[in-house]
Amino acid sequence: MRKSTFMCAVSLAAVMASPVAAQELKIGLSSEPSALDPHFHNLGPNNAMRRHMYDSMVLQDESQQLKPGLATSWKPTDDTTWEFTLRQGVTFHDGSPFTARDVVYTVCRIPAVEDSPSSFTVYTKAIAGLEVKDDHTLIVKTDKPYPLLPVEVSTWGVLSATANGVAGDITFSRDGCSGTGDFPKTQAFNDGSKANGTGPFKFKEFTRGEKIVLERNESYWGDKPAWQTVTFRPITSNGPRVAALLAGDVDMIDKPPLQDLERIKSEGFEVAQGLSNRVIYLHFDHEQEPTPGIDGTGGKNPFKDMRVREAVSKAINREAIVARIMGGVAVPAGELLPQGMFGSTPGAEHDGYDPDGAKKLLADAGYGDGFKLVLGSPNDRYINDAQIAQAVAQMLARVGITTEVDAMTKSTFFARRNKYEFSLYMAGWGSGTGEMSSPLRALVATRDKEKGMGGTNRGRYSNPELDAMIEKALATVDDDKREAILREASQVAMKNYAILPLHYEVTPWAYRKGLSYTPRTDQYTIATGVTPAN
Repeated sequence: MRKSTFMCAVSLAAVMASPVAAQELKIGLSSEPSALDPHFHNLGPNNAMRRHMYDSMVLQDESQQLKPGLATSWKPTDDTTWEFTLRQGVTFHDGSPFTARDVVYTVCRIPAVEDSPSSFTVYTKAIAGLEVKDDHTLIVKTDKPYPLLPVEVSTWGVLSATANGVAGDITFSRDGCSGTGDFPKTQAFNDGSKANGTGPFKFKEFTRGEKIVLERNESYWGDKPAWQTVTFRPITSNGPRVAALLAGDVDMIDKPPLQDLERIKSEGFEVAQGLSNRVIYLHFDHEQEPTPGIDGTGGKNPFKDMRVREAVSKAINREAIVARIMGGVAVPAGELLPQGMFGSTPGAEHDGYDPDGAKKLLADAGYGDGFKLVLGSPNDRYINDAQIAQAVAQMLARVGITTEVDAMTKSTFFARRNKYEFSLYMAGWGSGTGEMSSPLRALVATRDKEKGMGGTNRGRYSNPELDAMIEKALATVDDDKREAILREASQVAMKNYAILPLHYEVTPWAYRKGLSYTPRTDQYTIATGVTPAN
């Protein structure tokens, strides 16, 4: 994310070089999107699917580097003003032209989405004003210098104002826009009646639990994808997903079980894998007392004591989890973003496995006899999530923290987590922006809806010093200075054991011979990236 964040006119890389062929691509997905509304849920499966139908002003490549999308160039004209030059000749799937007014309409709709489990307002909060200079020039105002604006506009897709019944001008206001009319409901995207973007594929069919069918947008502004039709089949159980690939029912699957990779290769299929930006972590309850699922502490919340949090960290053998549970296909984590990504700390190390040190810390904190704990975890969201949770429970038990794992489907888990029903839970975070401010702002910043901070901080950790660092980084235009601030903020969070990183996922994909796929750090399975092998 270095100087490319401030790129101006950049030549558009071809989406793909393969000739267009009228073929069907069938993909088996490990997770089904919760909706096809591009703004309903800021969640990996939803975000991946969104990119097929709804373009952003700025796009991200496989390494999350920025490139032109609906905007051909962007530049800061002063400390708090950005100018986006929009692509001409682009049409929505219904044939209506794309203009700057559609971007204004989209930014107005995002905070108005009903019942959003995780809102995209975290990526629009910095926008203080929008001005349509002309149909293809958009002026964006911020309250203070905000270098991440081009990155953040890459995370949400643009809707058509005209297709949603808006004929006149739209006036943007943080307190409520005017001229937008009634925004479409999420169901209208699921049934296809309002599924109208500028992306390379159009909506054709969505049968929940069975399939999502898209068809090629023959009027796409970029190079057309190789596939006339793409059918996504949600196959959330590992065994049936692998079986579907081996039987030829699908051409490609994401997240094949690590233990099956050699078998898949031996059957003549290809496997591609790459380091992701997703960190698997443990999150403590820093606030409630008593805290749910804790017994044997006299009503105290032991995680309010940093010594206990450190003890949990030292009790966990991250290398063993990577070797035994992940089959070596993961990397132990010392902070919330892998080495080499913007804001990560060079040489950052995780706590070594030290059960004796963990026991001493517990004794020093007054818990020499240990206590009982319930660890919350999904069992169908992350690679080997339930097995990881069980391994963590066994390791904690060895130092005196008797741990029961409460593993459940992701929908149940996230609903319960959002109600603060766990004293300790395991989850994952993938950086939508590809840099350190994303996990820091979401996971450990003090919850503040108005500032868009702490949106996924369900442990309710709060540290004013850390908050100030994050806000300073978000207002620092100089890349080197901003990265230094983010590194310092990350180190503060790690030294205080605000959250415990376990490992970074290495993501595999498996597919039939004759295809090719480049692994993505965001873990998204994107049909335009699946090409006939040369």
